[in-house]
Amino acid sequence: MTRMRAVDAAVKILELEGATQAFGLPGAAINPFYAALRDHGGINHILARHVEGAAHMAEGYTRAAHGNIGVCVGTSGPAGTDMITGLYSAAADSIPILCITGQAPRARLHKEDFQAVDIAAIAGPVTKMAVTVLEPAQVPGVFQQAFHLMRSGRPGPVLIDLPIDVQVAEIDFDPDTYSPLPVYKPAATRAQAAKAIGMLTAAQRPLIVAGGGIVNAGAEELLRELAELLNVPVIPTLMGWGVLPDDHDLAAGMAGLQTATRYGNATLLASDFVLGIGNRWANRHTGGLGTYCKGRTFVHIDIEPTQIGRVFAPDYGITSDAAAALREMIAVVRERSGTLPDYSSWVAECLDRKRTMHRRTHFDDVPVKPQRVYEEMNRAFGRDTRYVSTIGLSQIAGAQLLHVYRARNWINCGQAGPLGWTIPAALGVVAADPSAHVVALSGDYDFQFMIEELAVGAQFHLPYIHVLVNNSYLGLIRQAQRAFDMDYFVQLGFDNINADDTIGLAKGYGVDHVRVAEGLGCKAIRVETPEAIAPALARAEALATEFRVPVVVEIILEKVTNIPMGTTDIDAITEFEDLAESPTDAPTALLPLS
Repeated sequence: MTRMRAVDAAVKILELEGATQAFGLPGAAINPFYAALRDHGGINHILARHVEGAAHMAEGYTRAAHGNIGVCVGTSGPAGTDMITGLYSAAADSIPILCITGQAPRARLHKEDFQAVDIAAIAGPVTKMAVTVLEPAQVPGVFQQAFHLMRSGRPGPVLIDLPIDVQVAEIDFDPDTYSPLPVYKPAATRAQAAKAIGMLTAAQRPLIVAGGGIVNAGAEELLRELAELLNVPVIPTLMGWGVLPDDHDLAAGMAGLQTATRYGNATLLASDFVLGIGNRWANRHTGGLGTYCKGRTFVHIDIEPTQIGRVFAPDYGITSDAAAALREMIAVVRERSGTLPDYSSWVAECLDRKRTMHRRTHFDDVPVKPQRVYEEMNRAFGRDTRYVSTIGLSQIAGAQLLHVYRARNWINCGQAGPLGWTIPAALGVVAADPSAHVVALSGDYDFQFMIEELAVGAQFHLPYIHVLVNNSYLGLIRQAQRAFDMDYFVQLGFDNINADDTIGLAKGYGVDHVRVAEGLGCKAIRVETPEAIAPALARAEALATEFRVPVVVEIILEKVTNIPMGTTDIDAITEFEDLAESPTDAPTALLPLS
């Protein structure tokens, strides 16, 4: 056994559990932990500008670095409360992150000491475990349990709160014999897989709905194998986008009220059987259940047993890790290879919708229409591009019109959708894979929420391209307010008194994002016409490579554009804009590989 401070044991366990990257802000109550980080030197650290930003960086890191877990660190009091939004976001999307906070000494916890707050109680509802460690000797066991919980079953975040006197207390710990706890993941049986496949092959027009659980399990190749063996189309959820390349013959488009393609919704409505794997049946995907479920049989596979039947009762449910279930179903399908139904006519029908049911993207209007932005992004950015986005009309239109070709190349905050998430999450993605081609997508309000984190990208040389579509509006809320016949406190524009002809800021658009970004140490380009988008994106690529900092491409949009979406059912989507009549009318129409 070795005598050491509890924080030295904690940092050593982080290293032994495979953690390599932390994001955070030091402070008086967490300084002993930072001293241990310095002394051990095995974990990189990036200094955030806001503690919520640190949590989102950790989340972006975990989402991009499959198999590794992001760590965020803060001091006592408001540091922990600031990270609650990040914990909620991670919990909602089944993303493991470890949040470590400092705390007042144990003897002062009940005395309303400076920055002493019961952060464990506050964080409890949005974590798999939130604990204030009151005995120094429990520190190794708590950290060991944290990693076990984050990785077992449905993944999720953990918060560990360390009083400063616990951190500096000496304990006995033997790192040479430390071993991570076994990870528990439920697995489908062969009999369960056989029943699910039997129900699918009894259908005439089956679909697979592929959720984020497939991405979490690293099971995208298994999903592709199963779909190809069965010759069954796949509709990804927003969190599962990329498990099949968008141009794969069996990639049938997304369905839903908002982040959906026309052909995806039409194909789901034409189906008679749905196999959901690793998905939650989120309401933005299903819309009204009467329409979504009518005439269809459902099998639901999820790692979390309480998800089965949470939204609606499936005809059959299986509690299983996505990879384990897919392996068993593949084995069953191979055993039955000579007796499988021929779904070629159903696939051809789905492909025909995919060829023809497009939304128009080519507009030459000034100010720019947002659809043109995504058309140009599809042209400019390659198949390996990793997109990062969170919420708003920008994200919804992006999910309708962009193309994604690999798992983990659409990194999106799905359920929580906090404004401001995009910048810090993108920085976390770059930290996870510095060689990745990362493109973030924000509206102006999301961008302004945590704009200060751009300085982190400049300081630590985390280059990426940030496409900022600026309509100077809370666009999604404005569109929702149409139901109330109002346009109330959703305008962000004003006449900036510092704007002049040399700056080029459009009158009435308010914040000069270009000068703010440059003041934070980044590069920025403003675009005001459609034909200038492509050169600006190319210039941004060159600037990011040369200076190794974030590069903002701000595109001035028309202030009011309604993006296609529905409010009740997926068969009642309001399109607003003209529809493309053929692939040639939509320059970025996505055609299958065949």
